[in-house]
Amino acid sequence: MTTEASTTRTIEIPRVLSVKELGDLMGVSPVEVIKELMKNGVMAAINQVIDFDTAAIVASDLGFEAVEAPATEQAAVAAEPASTRQVIEEDAAKLQPRSPVVTIMGHVDHGKTSLLDAIRETKVTAGEAGGITQHIGAYQVHVEDHEITFLDTPGHEAFTAMRARGAQVTDVAVLVVAADDGVMPQTREAIDHAKAAGVPIVVAMNKMDLETANPDRVKKELSDNGVVIEEWGGDTPLVPVSARTKEGLQELLENIIVVSDVLELKADPDRPAIGIVVEAALSKTRGPLATVLVKTGTLRVGDNVVVGETQGRVKAMQNESGKRIKSAGPSAPAEILGLQAVPRAGETLQVAPDEKTARATVIERIREREAAAMHQQQRVTLDTLYGEISAGKLRELNIILKTDVQGSIEPIRTSLERLSNEQVKVKIIHTGSGSITESDLMLAVASKGIIIAFNTGTEGGADRLAASEKVDVRHYSVIYNIVEDVDKALKGMLEPTFREVVTAHAEVRQVFKVSRRNSIAGAFVRDGTITRTDQARVLRNGAQVGAGRLASLKRFQEDVREVATNFECGLQVEGFDSFEPGDIVECFRIERET
Repeated sequence: MTTEASTTRTIEIPRVLSVKELGDLMGVSPVEVIKELMKNGVMAAINQVIDFDTAAIVASDLGFEAVEAPATEQAAVAAEPASTRQVIEEDAAKLQPRSPVVTIMGHVDHGKTSLLDAIRETKVTAGEAGGITQHIGAYQVHVEDHEITFLDTPGHEAFTAMRARGAQVTDVAVLVVAADDGVMPQTREAIDHAKAAGVPIVVAMNKMDLETANPDRVKKELSDNGVVIEEWGGDTPLVPVSARTKEGLQELLENIIVVSDVLELKADPDRPAIGIVVEAALSKTRGPLATVLVKTGTLRVGDNVVVGETQGRVKAMQNESGKRIKSAGPSAPAEILGLQAVPRAGETLQVAPDEKTARATVIERIREREAAAMHQQQRVTLDTLYGEISAGKLRELNIILKTDVQGSIEPIRTSLERLSNEQVKVKIIHTGSGSITESDLMLAVASKGIIIAFNTGTEGGADRLAASEKVDVRHYSVIYNIVEDVDKALKGMLEPTFREVVTAHAEVRQVFKVSRRNSIAGAFVRDGTITRTDQARVLRNGAQVGAGRLASLKRFQEDVREVATNFECGLQVEGFDSFEPGDIVECFRIERET
């Protein structure tokens, strides 16, 4: 083993390699490599993969100078992210205008689907009108000499799920607001999600044919939520429409084209295609199918492609009318056949030079993911905030704020935004009253933000998502403590904290009075395990109505230490005696942050 500085040897190490391969490169036993890894706090088996940085440290400890090996052709393809974080390199001289890609967003029952159907019925080309409509998740409409691609997705949740994987698919967001109903909770969510993505909004004020339509109310509520329409001096177009009578559809499409013209959308149709998976499914008769929206280049039948961690050869393509097509250019959607496995929505499709390169790329990506898993970086938290700022990695702290009541939002927002300084801006990207939802978590993931909850809890699915995605969720009951913690985090003075771990959610089914001032909640454990030592908060319609330690936990009159999912129990909460059927008891424990 070479350890003297005078005999230091230089070795080329690839971006990822196994422990055994590193030992072979240095001519030492894999056991020696494993020992050095352990000294550096990395536990790895002989066939486990490690990244270049880790391998370089081990090599240095064993007397070698490590340099990164030149990228091979397949490594260059593999470097294109599996989830499209890409900034696509384009030759400016070859760029040509492309069609806008539009997502329809808004509150449930405000007419998103009806509006899409009305546009589809009136604007499909004559040649395709007789075709069988296929649900492929996207379709194009023709307006004079322009085309518009609509993503037929469930709205802002799919929009944000793609952003969470790095895929910025949408160019313009159409916000559907019912003229008789105004701005509702999901409308506000859609506005915040579009703004967080930096996507321009066109408002479609639907249901204008109803006698109860109140356009002025809608305009005021939009303005109150930060969307100022052109008529009121803002830059957001608003178009009155009716999906039922088809009034205003042409004007809506024209406004989309005007907004997209300002964006100057361009792509190079002559380069190898890069696209985004919009939808994917496994067909019993045709195998894995994926709807791909081409971002740049042209995708052709016969192309070898890599999508995330799968690959294949495009055997056939069809459009939303079920018509076989041979190619799809920028902004065009196509359902492709020929992948070896079903990819995830939001993953990148990239054309590879040949099948061998495609296979090697997939293997490389899998190995990189395994190596990255060993050094999985934490998302931004209040505890790591100062370090991120000092390293110049952070310029904005994105916060999702959830409170028990609407009235608490503004004072907290104002107090937090005042903490902004020259180094970092505190930005509240979404607010709302009620429990933390999965949609809130997806927005936090996509925007690399944190969630602050004031006197409110977390839904079961959101709690699991927060744990898996490592999103920092902070619960508070005093506004001063929120401001103090964020201020300390910005200044690098935040002390080691305790975190709240939600252990279970139970639904109150019955209430039993055992004395004049004492009652027991008969509850059903919906998820997790309730432990007798847990603390609990009682949620009613998403707002906290009581909190305290568990005073008792019973099964069939017997005191028990814990009750698991799908079992019934009787419980009492110290200091709270006003249970109602339908209440949610959220149990939690406090742990010190390590």
